[in-house]
Amino acid sequence: MLFGEVDFADRVDAAAQAGFAAVECQFPYATPAGQLRRRLDACGLPMISINTPPGDPSRGEFGFAAVPSREAEFRDGFARAVDYALEVGASKIHCMSGVPEAGTFKAARATFVSNMAMACEIAGRAGLTLLIEPLNAYDRPGYFVTGSDQVAGLIQELGRPELKLLFDIYHVQICEGDLLRRIGRHWPLIGHFQFASVPLRREPDEGEISYRAIFDKIEGRGWDGFVGAEYRPRATTLEGLGWMQALAPR
Repeated sequence: MLFGEVDFADRVDAAAQAGFAAVECQFPYATPAGQLRRRLDACGLPMISINTPPGDPSRGEFGFAAVPSREAEFRDGFARAVDYALEVGASKIHCMSGVPEAGTFKAARATFVSNMAMACEIAGRAGLTLLIEPLNAYDRPGYFVTGSDQVAGLIQELGRPELKLLFDIYHVQICEGDLLRRIGRHWPLIGHFQFASVPLRREPDEGEISYRAIFDKIEGRGWDGFVGAEYRPRATTLEGLGWMQALAPR
Protein backbone atom coordinates (compact mmCIF):
# COMPACT_ATOMS: atom_id res chain seq x y z
CA MET A 1 0.00 0.00 0.00
CA LEU A 2 3.01 2.31 0.40
CA PHE A 3 5.08 3.65 -2.50
CA GLY A 4 2.15 3.39 -4.89
CA GLU A 5 3.74 6.22 -6.87
CA VAL A 6 6.23 3.73 -8.38
CA ASP A 7 5.84 0.35 -10.12
CA PHE A 8 5.34 -2.67 -7.88
CA ALA A 9 8.82 -4.20 -8.06
CA ASP A 10 10.40 -0.75 -7.63
CA ARG A 11 8.68 -0.40 -4.26
CA VAL A 12 11.23 -2.79 -2.78
CA ASP A 13 14.05 -0.41 -3.68
CA ALA A 14 12.01 2.58 -2.46
CA ALA A 15 11.37 0.90 0.90
CA ALA A 16 15.05 0.11 1.35
CA GLN A 17 16.08 3.67 0.50
CA ALA A 18 13.52 5.04 2.97
CA GLY A 19 14.98 3.00 5.83
CA PHE A 20 12.53 0.12 6.15
CA ALA A 21 14.09 -3.12 7.40
CA ALA A 22 11.64 -5.46 5.68
CA VAL A 23 8.65 -5.46 3.33
CA GLU A 24 5.36 -7.28 2.95
CA CYS A 25 2.73 -7.16 0.25
CA GLN A 26 -0.83 -8.25 -0.30
CA PHE A 27 -1.05 -9.69 -3.80
CA PRO A 28 2.32 -10.01 -5.58
CA TYR A 29 1.26 -12.62 -8.11
CA ALA A 30 1.43 -10.47 -11.24
CA THR A 31 5.20 -10.23 -10.71
CA PRO A 32 7.17 -13.47 -11.20
CA ALA A 33 8.47 -14.70 -7.86
CA GLY A 34 12.02 -15.08 -9.15
CA GLN A 35 12.07 -11.49 -10.33
CA LEU A 36 10.83 -10.22 -6.97
CA ARG A 37 13.32 -12.41 -5.10
CA ARG A 38 16.19 -10.89 -7.07
CA ARG A 39 15.03 -7.39 -6.14
CA LEU A 40 14.75 -8.35 -2.48
CA ASP A 41 18.20 -9.93 -2.44
CA ALA A 42 19.75 -6.91 -4.15
CA CYS A 43 18.30 -4.58 -1.51
CA GLY A 44 18.97 -6.93 1.39
CA LEU A 45 15.34 -6.85 2.56
CA PRO A 46 13.30 -9.88 3.65
CA MET A 47 9.72 -10.35 2.50
CA ILE A 48 7.72 -10.98 5.66
CA SER A 49 4.30 -12.02 4.40
CA ILE A 50 1.92 -12.27 1.47
CA ASN A 51 -1.83 -12.91 1.17
CA THR A 52 -3.54 -15.81 -0.50
CA PRO A 53 -5.14 -14.79 -3.83
CA PRO A 54 -8.44 -12.96 -3.26
CA GLY A 55 -10.41 -14.21 -6.25
CA ASP A 56 -12.37 -11.54 -8.12
CA PRO A 57 -13.07 -8.52 -5.85
CA SER A 58 -15.42 -7.07 -8.49
CA ARG A 59 -17.72 -10.03 -7.73
CA GLY A 60 -17.41 -9.55 -3.98
CA GLU A 61 -14.73 -12.23 -3.57
CA PHE A 62 -12.04 -11.65 -0.97
CA GLY A 63 -10.59 -15.06 -0.27
CA PHE A 64 -12.18 -18.48 0.14
CA ALA A 65 -11.10 -20.08 3.43
CA ALA A 66 -14.60 -19.75 4.91
CA VAL A 67 -16.74 -19.86 1.76
CA PRO A 68 -18.78 -23.08 1.41
CA SER A 69 -18.55 -24.82 -1.99
CA ARG A 70 -15.38 -22.90 -2.86
CA GLU A 71 -12.94 -25.35 -1.28
CA ALA A 72 -11.21 -26.02 -4.60
CA GLU A 73 -10.48 -22.33 -5.09
CA PHE A 74 -9.06 -22.11 -1.58
CA ARG A 75 -6.90 -25.19 -2.09
CA ASP A 76 -5.54 -23.97 -5.43
CA GLY A 77 -4.95 -20.42 -4.20
CA PHE A 78 -3.25 -21.64 -1.06
CA ALA A 79 -0.93 -23.90 -3.06
CA ARG A 80 -0.04 -20.94 -5.26
CA ALA A 81 0.67 -18.79 -2.19
CA VAL A 82 2.89 -21.45 -0.63
CA ASP A 83 4.95 -21.81 -3.81
CA TYR A 84 5.30 -18.03 -4.14
CA ALA A 85 6.17 -17.51 -0.47
CA LEU A 86 8.86 -20.16 -0.52
CA GLU A 87 10.43 -18.72 -3.67
CA VAL A 88 10.58 -15.15 -2.36
CA GLY A 89 11.55 -16.21 1.16
CA ALA A 90 8.38 -15.07 2.94
CA SER A 91 7.73 -16.89 6.21
CA LYS A 92 4.06 -15.95 6.69
CA ILE A 93 0.90 -16.27 4.61
CA HIS A 94 -2.31 -14.44 5.44
CA CYS A 95 -5.12 -16.85 4.55
CA MET A 96 -8.05 -14.70 3.49
CA SER A 97 -11.32 -15.93 4.96
CA GLY A 98 -13.68 -14.45 2.40
CA VAL A 99 -17.27 -13.24 2.30
CA PRO A 100 -19.73 -16.15 2.65
CA GLU A 101 -23.36 -15.72 1.67
CA ALA A 102 -25.64 -14.24 4.32
CA GLY A 103 -27.21 -16.86 6.56
CA THR A 104 -24.50 -19.46 6.04
CA PHE A 105 -22.36 -18.72 9.12
CA LYS A 106 -22.52 -22.24 10.55
CA ALA A 107 -21.50 -23.79 7.23
CA ALA A 108 -18.86 -21.10 6.74
CA ARG A 109 -17.35 -21.85 10.12
CA ALA A 110 -17.15 -25.57 9.36
CA THR A 111 -15.60 -24.80 5.97
CA PHE A 112 -13.03 -22.53 7.58
CA VAL A 113 -12.01 -25.12 10.18
CA SER A 114 -11.68 -27.85 7.53
CA ASN A 115 -9.73 -25.67 5.09
CA MET A 116 -7.39 -24.32 7.72
CA ALA A 117 -6.69 -27.77 9.17
CA MET A 118 -5.55 -28.83 5.69
CA ALA A 119 -3.54 -25.65 5.22
CA CYS A 120 -1.81 -26.04 8.58
CA GLU A 121 -0.63 -29.53 7.66
CA ILE A 122 1.03 -28.15 4.53
CA ALA A 123 2.41 -25.09 6.33
CA GLY A 124 3.89 -27.22 9.07
CA ARG A 125 5.84 -29.29 6.56
CA ALA A 126 6.98 -26.16 4.72
CA GLY A 127 8.02 -24.23 7.83
CA LEU A 128 5.49 -21.44 7.24
CA THR A 129 3.26 -19.50 9.63
CA LEU A 130 -0.36 -18.92 8.62
CA LEU A 131 -2.14 -15.73 9.67
CA ILE A 132 -5.84 -15.01 10.13
CA GLU A 133 -6.85 -11.35 10.14
CA PRO A 134 -10.18 -9.92 11.27
CA LEU A 135 -11.41 -7.13 8.98
CA ASN A 136 -13.84 -4.39 9.92
CA ALA A 137 -17.30 -4.18 8.40
CA TYR A 138 -16.78 -0.71 6.93
CA ASP A 139 -13.89 -1.78 4.73
CA ARG A 140 -15.09 -5.33 4.02
CA PRO A 141 -18.81 -5.91 4.67
CA GLY A 142 -19.74 -9.52 5.29
CA TYR A 143 -16.18 -10.75 5.87
CA PHE A 144 -16.16 -13.97 7.88
CA VAL A 145 -13.78 -12.98 10.67
CA THR A 146 -14.61 -9.65 12.30
CA GLY A 147 -12.76 -9.60 15.61
CA SER A 148 -9.61 -10.72 17.39
CA ASP A 149 -11.63 -12.64 19.98
CA GLN A 150 -13.34 -14.65 17.22
CA VAL A 151 -10.01 -15.45 15.58
CA ALA A 152 -8.47 -16.43 18.92
CA GLY A 153 -11.29 -18.91 19.48
CA LEU A 154 -10.81 -20.47 16.04
CA ILE A 155 -7.04 -20.75 16.54
CA GLN A 156 -7.52 -22.43 19.92
CA GLU A 157 -10.07 -24.83 18.45
CA LEU A 158 -7.72 -25.87 15.64
CA GLY A 159 -4.82 -26.17 18.08
CA ARG A 160 -2.11 -25.81 15.46
CA PRO A 161 1.14 -23.98 16.25
CA GLU A 162 1.43 -22.81 12.62
CA LEU A 163 -1.77 -20.74 12.92
CA LYS A 164 -1.57 -17.22 14.37
CA LEU A 165 -3.58 -14.02 14.69
CA LEU A 166 -2.68 -11.12 12.43
CA PHE A 167 -3.38 -8.25 14.83
CA ASP A 168 -4.02 -5.31 12.53
CA ILE A 169 -4.40 -2.47 15.01
CA TYR A 170 -6.46 -0.42 12.57
CA HIS A 171 -9.04 -3.16 12.05
CA VAL A 172 -9.17 -4.26 15.70
CA GLN A 173 -9.75 -0.71 16.90
CA ILE A 174 -12.76 -0.36 14.59
CA CYS A 175 -14.08 -3.88 15.27
CA GLU A 176 -13.56 -4.06 19.04
CA GLY A 177 -11.35 -1.36 20.57
CA ASP A 178 -9.71 -1.93 23.97
CA LEU A 179 -6.41 -2.35 22.16
CA LEU A 180 -3.91 -2.58 25.00
CA ARG A 181 -5.89 -5.22 26.89
CA ARG A 182 -6.51 -7.22 23.72
CA ILE A 183 -2.83 -7.21 22.82
CA GLY A 184 -2.05 -8.56 26.29
CA ARG A 185 -4.84 -11.15 26.23
CA HIS A 186 -4.01 -12.51 22.80
CA TRP A 187 -0.23 -12.13 23.01
CA PRO A 188 0.62 -15.87 22.76
CA LEU A 189 -1.49 -16.16 19.60
CA ILE A 190 -0.23 -13.08 17.73
CA GLY A 191 1.95 -13.81 14.72
CA HIS A 192 2.19 -10.34 13.18
CA PHE A 193 1.12 -6.73 13.71
CA GLN A 194 -0.02 -4.13 11.18
CA PHE A 195 -1.04 -0.53 11.77
CA ALA A 196 -2.67 2.56 10.32
CA SER A 197 -4.54 5.53 11.71
CA VAL A 198 -8.25 5.37 12.50
CA PRO A 199 -10.55 6.33 10.90
CA LEU A 200 -8.80 7.33 7.65
CA ARG A 201 -6.20 4.52 7.41
CA ARG A 202 -3.33 6.93 6.97
CA GLU A 203 0.00 7.52 8.72
CA PRO A 204 -0.04 6.61 12.43
CA ASP A 205 0.67 10.19 13.52
CA GLU A 206 -3.00 11.19 13.13
CA GLY A 207 -6.39 9.89 14.23
CA GLU A 208 -7.81 8.41 17.40
CA ILE A 209 -5.15 5.81 18.32
CA SER A 210 -2.21 6.70 20.57
CA TYR A 211 0.44 4.77 18.70
CA ARG A 212 3.10 5.85 21.16
CA ALA A 213 1.28 3.81 23.82
CA ILE A 214 0.65 0.91 21.43
CA PHE A 215 4.24 0.63 20.24
CA ASP A 216 5.54 0.97 23.81
CA LYS A 217 3.26 -1.92 24.82
CA ILE A 218 4.50 -4.13 21.99
CA GLU A 219 8.13 -3.23 22.65
CA GLY A 220 7.73 -3.68 26.40
CA ARG A 221 6.42 -7.21 25.99
CA GLY A 222 9.54 -8.17 24.05
CA TRP A 223 8.14 -8.45 20.54
CA ASP A 224 10.92 -9.75 18.29
CA GLY A 225 9.12 -9.54 14.96
CA PHE A 226 8.15 -6.69 12.67
CA VAL A 227 5.14 -4.38 12.65
CA GLY A 228 3.81 -3.66 9.18
CA ALA A 229 2.84 -0.20 7.93
CA GLU A 230 -0.36 -0.89 5.99
CA TYR A 231 -1.88 2.50 5.29
CA ARG A 232 -2.78 4.86 2.45
CA PRO A 233 -0.32 7.78 2.47
CA ARG A 234 -1.76 11.30 2.68
CA ALA A 235 0.44 12.43 -0.21
CA THR A 236 3.62 10.76 -1.43
CA THR A 237 4.92 8.03 0.85
CA LEU A 238 8.17 9.85 1.59
CA GLU A 239 6.38 13.03 2.64
CA GLY A 240 4.57 11.15 5.38
CA LEU A 241 7.42 9.16 6.94
CA GLY A 242 8.12 11.51 9.84
CA TRP A 243 6.36 9.06 12.13
CA MET A 244 9.27 6.61 11.73
CA GLN A 245 11.44 8.76 13.95
CA ALA A 246 8.70 10.24 16.12
CA LEU A 247 7.31 6.81 17.11
CA ALA A 248 10.55 4.82 17.19
CA PRO A 249 11.06 2.79 20.42
CA ARG A 250 12.46 4.95 23.19
